[in-house]
Amino acid sequence: MNEIRAISVFTRAAALGSLRRAAVDLGVSPQAASQALAQLEKELGVRLFHRSTRKLSLTEEGQRFLDSVEPGLVILTRAIDEARRSREEVRGPLRVSAPRAFGVKVLWPHILQFSRMYPEVQVDAQFDDRFTDQIAERVDVGFRGGSPPADGVIARRLSPIQLIVCAAPAYLARHGKPASIDALAAHACTGYRRANTGRLAPWEFQSGEEIEYREIQPSVSTNDVDAETDAVLAGLCIGQLASFTAASHIRAGRLVPLLTETVTQRESLYVYYRSRTDQPLRVRRLVDFMIEQISASRDFYLTPSELREAEGES
Repeated sequence: MNEIRAISVFTRAAALGSLRRAAVDLGVSPQAASQALAQLEKELGVRLFHRSTRKLSLTEEGQRFLDSVEPGLVILTRAIDEARRSREEVRGPLRVSAPRAFGVKVLWPHILQFSRMYPEVQVDAQFDDRFTDQIAERVDVGFRGGSPPADGVIARRLSPIQLIVCAAPAYLARHGKPASIDALAAHACTGYRRANTGRLAPWEFQSGEEIEYREIQPSVSTNDVDAETDAVLAGLCIGQLASFTAASHIRAGRLVPLLTETVTQRESLYVYYRSRTDQPLRVRRLVDFMIEQISASRDFYLTPSELREAEGES
């Protein structure tokens, strides 16, 4: 930055023919401008100006140096101005990452609303269930379900994620309700294969202060949350679904929650980003917008009384 300042002093002095006028134009003291120019000449090993009491004039080396640096300095000045404007204007590219599991269903409507509010922001939304390295993939704002993201990013909790055992009324009419966790072994159940490992995720149940994990043998398994939900809605199986998928179906009566006293709420939906400061305004606005929209919403989880009521009505 010292070299850039020195070059700026040099180019303004060349344009104005006066080091003092260049200092005033750049908002620095004449002494600072003189020192910067002297240091630049020392670094280059050449004199850039012929000095007189009235005026500066470029040496031959100074003219060649001016011709070389002016185009680059214009580009650099524009880049600096553009970076500064990003702190003041909601505009520019914005790369967003989220798992497909809830990216399309939960986040996409809000992202579209944000885009309508800020049409000069170019949103690039990547929905992929594999792990995303935010820094390596240059993600501005990420969303993740589970435990808080690892060190190196800032995370804000948006909504709890419940895991709810549920079934369609048609399934229960044919096969009845399981009275316990053990009774699930006699029922057709779904399985979810984790995108990163391909392994079936165990079902989990709240048991007092502990969480109990069970390997459930599935009759239907998939690595897609929506496909798993469709199988449960079709009355083929019982599934353990995330609340962001199941809540609307339970409220509408399309699904019935089961074993509601065992529902876990161990994980949450988070928004994460790289820094609390030095963010472009578009990043801060999206983070604040998502916190406002999702944290205040009850669309994606059910209270214990809602779960008990929905289970009892079936």
